[in-house]
Amino acid sequence: MSPLRNDTFLRALMRQPTDYTPLWLMRQAGRYLPEYCETRKRAGSFLQLCKSPSMACEVTLQPLDRFPLDAAILFSDILTVPDAMGLGLYFAEGEGPRFERPLRDEAAIKALHAPDPHGELRYVVDAVSEIRRALDGRVPLIGFSGSPWTLACYMVEGASSRDYQHIKTLAYTRPDLLHHILDITTEAVIAYLNAQIAAGAQAVMIFDSWGGVLSHAAYREFSLQYMERIVAGLTKEADGRRVPNIVFTKGGGLWLESIAAIGCDGVGLDWTIDIGDARKRVGDKVALQGNIDPSILFGTPDTIAMEARRVLDSFGPHAGHVFNLGHGISQFTPPENVSVLVDTVHQYSRQLRQSA
Repeated sequence: MSPLRNDTFLRALMRQPTDYTPLWLMRQAGRYLPEYCETRKRAGSFLQLCKSPSMACEVTLQPLDRFPLDAAILFSDILTVPDAMGLGLYFAEGEGPRFERPLRDEAAIKALHAPDPHGELRYVVDAVSEIRRALDGRVPLIGFSGSPWTLACYMVEGASSRDYQHIKTLAYTRPDLLHHILDITTEAVIAYLNAQIAAGAQAVMIFDSWGGVLSHAAYREFSLQYMERIVAGLTKEADGRRVPNIVFTKGGGLWLESIAAIGCDGVGLDWTIDIGDARKRVGDKVALQGNIDPSILFGTPDTIAMEARRVLDSFGPHAGHVFNLGHGISQFTPPENVSVLVDTVHQYSRQLRQSA
């Protein structure tokens, strides 16, 4: 593997001093880029795009060819894991992901098994290796997985949900069955992320997209404790380097201190919390990632620059900040507005550090 030429993102995650605030964007390879849409059309479907290591590599690198981002993130989907468990993932036009066989009865839940990352998920591991080679030391590569709770939501509901009726009914009538799903999924995620690290991922992220729909007690019982187990089970070093990890619970600002205490290196924040207040709450225990509202990218260049500076001013010229959106970039985002954001973050954060 080629030596890493830009390790700013990794150093920021480990709370080491950097010359500027590194930046990458959740869902940075996506439908807002015309070149992505062309590759996806060539692939035939989203799933075929995910399952082709060469095409996944191609789209992973597309945003880096447009913008001077400080990290690449593996192009894949969080639902590859439950798909490999045999639930039958498919994408209905205009409806998002769905499962043919959601977990609705005890027999199906008890039959659940963790997939082999070098078997059913080999295409993801191969994509990581191919992307890492193609990056050639340009920037670090981030691997990722969904959290056990978020994956379980899809596995039980069968699709995205407004009220999470099926999984919450399971939680409050048969918590033993839900814990079984979460145990198996935790085992699967640990193996999956460690396989990505072995294949070349230089950092990993756990997306707990639906953790925020839980009550205070339920979040600790059904989400946080399982992410803590994953963090403890992750490979911590590869290629002679520390492999940092990030945990992101959308809507998780209420539990910030608890998340920071599970042993992770970085905590992702959505846009509903002030990042300066978050830094005061966790001190130097973890790095923070975030947290501008993705909808700001629909604004004028002046508004985008002003809001980016607001986030940077709030965090201050301290170590341990990775700039990002508070959730995934919208498919309707004008690419030129992303350029404004990236340039503002890089230029203004340099000024902040030089004047500190």
